[in-house]
Formats: sequence, structure tokens, C-alpha cells
Amino acid sequence: MRKGTAAVAVTAATVGAWSLFRTPPGRFKWQPRDPQAPEVALITGASSGIGAEYARQLAARGLDLVLVARRQERLAALAAELSAAHGVACENIAADLAQEAGLAQVEAHIRTLDNLAVLVNNAGFGTVGRLVNADPARQQEMVALHVMAPMRLAQAALPGMTARKRGAIVNVSSIAAYVRMRGTVNYVATKAYLNAFSETLQIEQRGTGVYVQALCPGFTRTEFHATPDYARFEPAQYPAFMWLQAGDVVRQSLDALGNGQVIFVPGALYRVLVALLRTPVLGSALMQMAALFG
Repeated sequence: MRKGTAAVAVTAATVGAWSLFRTPPGRFKWQPRDPQAPEVALITGASSGIGAEYARQLAARGLDLVLVARRQERLAALAAELSAAHGVACENIAADLAQEAGLAQVEAHIRTLDNLAVLVNNAGFGTVGRLVNADPARQQEMVALHVMAPMRLAQAALPGMTARKRGAIVNVSSIAAYVRMRGTVNYVATKAYLNAFSETLQIEQRGTGVYVQALCPGFTRTEFHATPDYARFEPAQYPAFMWLQAGDVVRQSLDALGNGQVIFVPGALYRVLVALLRTPVLGSALMQMAALFG
């Protein structure tokens, strides 16, 4: 290899590695709390895990909260905790966003919020099993919750955000969007939708002051796997270094809002994995290998 060609290759590799691990600072400016007109964050799936962590960290940044989930008692406990700790107002909405009545309720409420600054579409769940044997109703609920709910809530939030020239929409996706394994057909498909939706919506919102992010974490220590669908799932079969902490995931997400990385993958390990999966030939080979174990 000629020296000039080698230098170009080394430079390209260095720039690629640097861009892979670099997280530019976000351009979404967190404003001091205004007691007369506090900004508001609405978080779905707020009763536990990543959703509850978004609530904690946004409350710490001075935003009032609208917490949405199915479990009213969990919401009430979280609201009491955050109001006491940060002096913010917390409104709870017990709603199932996989059902039309619950989704329409939250959609209508968003349109009444005069100072909505952050929308976090976090509600979601996973299932295990091939589509041929899956409960049709449960699969339809997944598509409704992961696809229709984020789209409709974002559409409800956008008029106010664009009028104020300020806002952020976080769609909690997953690195599963880049994986193809048996038993996860609609989960990976709906997460891939969230990524494409977020990227295209950010193109539409360029220059408006509204930032969009699709957060794609890997394994994260939450209650996500504590359901009957994952009764046979053993977290211990995966080494500790593969598990992220919800607090770290959310902190990185909020710090990166508006930094140009619409698809945001927290953690160096998972950034490398996603980069490999997105490599045309190598990515296909890796997915074929993964399918053998699905």
C-alpha cells in the first residue's frame, strides 16, 4: 500500500472511531425554573424503569411533570417523592395507551398544555414467541403502543412546541431495532419504526427549535424482563458489563438532546455493536448468526 493511501486509511479509521465514541453536547438548552410559568415534561410508562428515571432527572432539572402509566398507585408514590424532593408539580394520568380511550385521553391533555417542553414516549413491552403462535390481541397492543401512541402524542405536542420554537421529543427505542431474531417479530419491527420516524421527524423540524431523539439502549437494569413473557429469561446468563443502569442511560440521553445524533445509543459496547450491525455485509452475517440462536 502506498504511503498516501495508508495515511488516508488510517485517518478515515481514526475519524470513524472518534465519531463512534464521541458524544457532542446537546443544543437543547435547559432553562432555570420559572415559578410563574414552569416548563412541563410529559412521560409515558413513567411508573418504573427508564420512564421513572426520566421523571426523576427532569424533576431535578426543574420541570413540572405529567406522569402517564397504567398503575395509579405507582404514579402517586413517584409524584409524592418528586414533589417533596424538587418542589415540582406532578400530575398523574392512569391510562393504557394501547387502548383508544387511554390514548385519546392523553392526546387531548397534551393539546391543553401551554408550556410542554419535553415529551418522552417510553411506554412499551416485549413478548417472546413466534408470531404463528402469538396472541393476536397482545401483538396488536404492541403495535398500537410502540407505533400509534408515539406518533399521535408527538403530533399533538408539535403545534405548541413549534409555535414556542422550543421542545424535545424522546422516543425510547432499542438496539433491537437492528437485530433480527425469531420470537421478536413485532418488537424489533416497531422499534425500527421509531428510529425511522424520529430521523424523518427531525428532518421536518430542522430549524424550528424542536429536537427529536430515538434512544436505543441495550440491556438495562429495569423491570422490563419481570413479566410472565420473560419467565424463563435469566439475566445472569449475560455478563455484568452488558447491563446498563437506567440512571446512566437517561442522563446520557438528556445531555445529548439536540446534538445531531437523532439515533442515540448509550454505552461504548452497544455503539460498537450497532455500528457492526449497520455495516452492510458484516451486519447481515451477524444477524444470520444471531438467528441461529433465536
